[in-house]
Amino acid sequence: QVQLVESGGGLVQAGGSLRLSCAASGGTFSSYATGWFRQAPGKEREFVAEISGSGSVVNYADSVKGRFTVSRDNAKNLVNLQMNSLKPEDTAVYYCAANRFGAGYIALYDYWGQGTQVTVSS
Repeated sequence: QVQLVESGGGLVQAGGSLRLSCAASGGTFSSYATGWFRQAPGKEREFVAEISGSGSVVNYADSVKGRFTVSRDNAKNLVNLQMNSLKPEDTAVYYCAANRFGAGYIALYDYWGQGTQVTVSS
């Protein structure tokens, strides 16, 4: 079983950038696809981005495509989410998640971090 801890959230102005990190422990990290999800006030949790265990496959929600980049370093048990050109609508709690099945299985993410707050001011 893998444990996940997010960091890097904060306050940023619209158009700015922020980088989130997810640190994993307790499992074979390269065996897990890792994703980022977010939940804004009054909204359901939504998919943001994911990366396969090997790093060879990445997927993004249409709302962040071209602005966000997900990457991983299995030697350091880290997954990052680089967020550029941030918009106020990106404001949310961002969660790191993992699954044992692979990228593309969005509904099967079942290991979760506790979240980090990202606030984008207008």
